Amino acid sequence: MKLNSDLSQRVVVEPSSLQWVDSPASGIQRQLLARDGDEVARATSIVRYAPGSAFENHKHDLGEEILVLDGEFSDESGTFGPGTYIKNPPGSSHAPSSATGCTLFVKLRHLDLADSQRTVVDTRNGPWFPGLVPGLSVMPLSEFDTQHTALVRWAPGTRFNSHRHYGGEEIYVLEGVFEDEFGSYPAGTWMRSPHLSAHRPFSNTGCTILVKTGHLPVAESNEVLA
Repeated sequence: MKLNSDLSQRVVVEPSSLQWVDSPASGIQRQLLARDGDEVARATSIVRYAPGSAFENHKHDLGEEILVLDGEFSDESGTFGPGTYIKNPPGSSHAPSSATGCTLFVKLRHLDLADSQRTVVDTRNGPWFPGLVPGLSVMPLSEFDTQHTALVRWAPGTRFNSHRHYGGEEIYVLEGVFEDEFGSYPAGTWMRSPHLSAHRPFSNTGCTILVKTGHLPVAESNEVLA
């Protein structure tokens, strides 16, 4: 299956366009944002567990990242509530489940093979650091080589400078409305911008976004970062 699989193209997926699709496991459904492959795939999805549902134990050859959006998610390492970020490194395995039901943002098969660090962050209690402009706050979640994952919080009226993203950028809007010169993106919107894409982001109302940068293919280019 190929869905938004051309990583050289900008993609915006609005929540109104998404439908739930059954997974192979009973009680677990997905909203597909991007996918390249069948059941083993490089994929970005919203995943919903009904109460009591579970996947069989399986291995993530190229890792996964999870953000718990609501409910409680569990595996052999523990139970994780809303706002928990989990990075399971390449080669890890688990048998995930949810006793209460939960909704997750999940990315599969995109981590560097050398990234061996498992990471768990409770973002409800994590520290926020000042961003590069007034009104911007950042909570780092994971960093390896060029890849960075973080929560970014925008106070109402915050504006950022025009800039390019080496290795691309991916955003999932968690709260509020994120904006740039190309449009406005309410909560639940997912977008991906390719290597050396540029924009001037802002938020009039304020927002919180999950951001991943530096993980998309770097094409040969003579462009200069600005």
